[in-house]
Formats: sequence, C-alpha cells, structure tokens
Amino acid sequence: MTYYALGPKPLDYLPCRYGTSKLMFRGPRRRLEEPYIAFLGGTETYGKYIEQPFPARVEAEIGKTCVNFGFPNAGIDAFAHDPFVAQAASQADVTVVQVMGAQNMTNRFYSVHRRRNDRFVGASALLQTIFREVDFSEFHFNRHMLTHLIQVSPERFEAVRTELQQAWLARMRLMLGQIQGRTLLLWLADRPPVAAADQPVGELGYDPLFVTREMLESVALHATVKVEVVSPKDPSAGPVAGMVVSDLETQAASEMLGPMAHANAAAALSDALQSMC
Repeated sequence: MTYYALGPKPLDYLPCRYGTSKLMFRGPRRRLEEPYIAFLGGTETYGKYIEQPFPARVEAEIGKTCVNFGFPNAGIDAFAHDPFVAQAASQADVTVVQVMGAQNMTNRFYSVHRRRNDRFVGASALLQTIFREVDFSEFHFNRHMLTHLIQVSPERFEAVRTELQQAWLARMRLMLGQIQGRTLLLWLADRPPVAAADQPVGELGYDPLFVTREMLESVALHATVKVEVVSPKDPSAGPVAGMVVSDLETQAASEMLGPMAHANAAAALSDALQSMC
C-alpha cells in the first residue's frame, strides 16, 4: 500500500476543556486560579492553521497568563449558551472579546447549532414565507444558505440582513453586560469596518459579516476599551504563507487571516493590555 504526503504535519491544537464548559478550546490548558487574561472569539482567536495565535503571542509579550477561549466558527451564541465561560471571563483581569460576524446566531429567521454556530439547523416559518421558492433542507451551513438567498432576491434579503444586525447588537450588549470586569473589544480583519451606507449591494460583504461601523461603535460603549486591527494580506506572499495547512485545506485557509495579522493583533493588544493590567 502506498501513502502520499498531503502537506506538512497538522498542528496539534492540544484541545482541552475548562470546568463545566462543553466547548473544546485550544490548549495548552491554563490554570484559572491565578490572575489571567481571557480571550473570547471565533476562528481567529482560536488560531486555526496558526502556530502562534495572538493570545499566545500576547502571553509571551506581557508575561501574563492568557486563556484562549476561542472556538472555530463561533458566533455569539457559543458563549451565550455557556455559563462557565461567562463566569471565567468575569474572574479575569481583562477579557478580550473578538468581534464576530452576525451570521452565526439563532434569530427570528433561522436557528443554528448551539455550539457549532456555523451549522444551519432550520428556517423559521417567517423566512420560509419570505422565500417560498427556496428548499431550506438543502443547506447545512449558514453562509451557504445566506449566499443563496441574496442571489435569489437581493431586495428581500435586506430584511434578513436587518434582522441579523439587530440581533447582533442585542446579543453583544448582553454578552458584554454578563462579564463582570473590564473588557477589550477587538476588531480584527483585513478591512476596516464600513459605514451602513457603504454596505455592498447584492453580496454578503466581508468578515466579520454584516457588522458596520455604527454597530461597532454602539457596542464599544459597553466595553472598557476598543482596539481596531486592520491587517490586509500581503499580495506578494502566497495566500497561506506561514500557515500550517495540508493541500486539502489550502482553499479554506486562504480565506483566513495569516500570521502577520496575528502579530499585528498581538502588538496592538499588548500595548492596550499593559495599560489596563
């Protein structure tokens, strides 16, 4: 039998759990009894395909324990349904909350998996009424479903976009309010947030999906500090330069932020956190 190498050896994320949480986080596991900084977020915070994600870089830079509560493809719901994470964040010296997209949360139009928030569970009667011609049983992921809806009718899709944005605002305020301590709101993307008037027409837009400048400024009022890190990809480098990824995962990895973005985020966060701790 012949075996073929499909790229570098995959990263060992040292998956671990904390307390009663049902989420599997990236390790190495940290002690929560000592002073620490908590990081809540999605794929970027977790550091998919990245050897040194920004929480680990911050720990090395400022010499303080950093607990990575990032979860791949997480939306706000992953943390809203996990009382342990809210408790652990409240006990942290500071909690860094990554701005996550609005597509991966249960709302009036559709429901998502409680933990794997990118998974589409089902459409509400209201959404099925708005898009009568769509067979929602064909979809397994939110982005696929939303991409199809906007192609079917950009005009009708605006009701979906508005619902997701309003739900995101309410859910973010609730999550920040549940953290009994100082919070740092982190925007990390390859583009700055756009104003509502400049949202793309006829397409979903860029990650974090559907989050506008006005939305960011609104929820920032409920955080202690806001940090924006905009890190465009280097066009002279390959799409997965510096990432640990197999050939089969190259396409997915090419759409994610690379090591330079994590280095930029760590630098900005280290400066902000040193003045807070």
